[in-house]
Amino acid sequence: MNKINPNPRRSEEPVWWSLFGAGGSWFAMLTPVTVLLAGILVPLGVIDASAMSYERMQVVAGSWLGKAVMAGTVILPLWHAMHRIHHGIHDLGVKAGLASKVVCYGFAALVSVVTLLLLFTAL
Repeated sequence: MNKINPNPRRSEEPVWWSLFGAGGSWFAMLTPVTVLLAGILVPLGVIDASAMSYERMQVVAGSWLGKAVMAGTVILPLWHAMHRIHHGIHDLGVKAGLASKVVCYGFAALVSVVTLLLLFTAL
């Protein structure tokens, strides 16, 4: 008979899965819109190119909302990708264990910090 462990070991996995889900959702919903606007509608002339002029985009990028969107566009899909890579390594049978987790999530954390520093000090 299976007994339920009254003191289960805590896992940090929900943190990684939430970043994975947020990154996948962000990428799936916002990237197609960005490609549609900047890559298709503006070049075809459906949207006036002056709507996305350098000066206008600089004002948007300088606002707190613009910085938050740019940060999300870089950081969240990166966490999604690194989580997928970490689990892909495991699925391939590589016994990397903690090393894979440290490299993947450490890289995502490092790039996240650098992105935030660049966005909030340079712009």
